[in-house]
Amino acid sequence: MLSLFTGPEKKVKKQTDEIKRGQRLQNAKEMFFTGKFPVVTTPLIEGRRIRKVLGLVSGRSYDTECAFYGLTASAIDIGADAIIGYQENVAFHPDGSRYFSCYGTAVILEREKKEKLTPRQIAMQ
Repeated sequence: MLSLFTGPEKKVKKQTDEIKRGQRLQNAKEMFFTGKFPVVTTPLIEGRRIRKVLGLVSGRSYDTECAFYGLTASAIDIGADAIIGYQENVAFHPDGSRYFSCYGTAVILEREKKEKLTPRQIAMQ
């Protein structure tokens, strides 16, 4: 049966999707700036071992921040702890606009071993 009232639902869904996307990017931004989600250009992270490689992730946008945090959010969505081998490209169009693409490999890192302190080391702190 055809419904004549499908217009407003699509508009509400579109707004909800944009809010979720904004929250997703904000979460990625907070994780990156607090140091909880490293993004490096090197194939390794010094002092950390890679437990599992999840694969290539990418972000694309006309805005450099959206491209980067989209990349980061995509990696977080699949359960990554970090991105290694980060690279970015910029395409310049004849109309003067720029299109940013960034990509890297999403990885899961081994958990850091917590160093057990001796009673003497605890007393010295």
